[in-house]
Amino acid sequence: MSIRRSTKSRRAAVAVSLASALAFAVAGCGTDDGGKSQDSGSPASATPSASTDTSDGDKAAKQEDTAAGENVDPNAKLAQVNGRDGLTLVINEVKRDAGGFVTVSGVIKNESDSISSGSQWSGSESTIVAKNPNSVAGATLVDKVGKKRYYILRDTEGRCLCTTGLTAISAGGSVSVFMQFPAPPTTSTEVDFTLPTFATASLKISG
Repeated sequence: MSIRRSTKSRRAAVAVSLASALAFAVAGCGTDDGGKSQDSGSPASATPSASTDTSDGDKAAKQEDTAAGENVDPNAKLAQVNGRDGLTLVINEVKRDAGGFVTVSGVIKNESDSISSGSQWSGSESTIVAKNPNSVAGATLVDKVGKKRYYILRDTEGRCLCTTGLTAISAGGSVSVFMQFPAPPTTSTEVDFTLPTFATASLKISG
């Protein structure tokens, strides 16, 4: 069984909140103290900060949560990494968008014989988990060349630009997911991608 939700409302949300999201992207590329939870030896962290323009974020927050875009080729496989309890993550696309984003799209597959919870990928930051339960908000990108860590973009209400509302994946089932991050500099064409409970994957950025 494949779970795939419509993305039209999220595409609209991204268009409506472009100015706010760009502010996130600019802030996300800085070297603030957003990565305090990381070890001292970790790359410098880059996290989006709150925008002073709340109107666009409020509009985005009212949009329906969605999954991966309809234009992603499900047969493409940039990487496949194993997770816990028979789960695998297949990355189908890592695309740099003109608006200053990098969108990672993929599929989480449950190859075990039991139901798997969708609550394990939201990360450990309590504020993010509270705003984005059952999501993939815990994902990160690391630009090894620029030595920066990028977190998923959020609107002014703390909602992630990523797939949310993941409840459970049945045995043999799958779910399409997407995550949007601030884009690293164009000189960085490869990043390390990590989603909690899965191994790290090195990915090439297209676009």
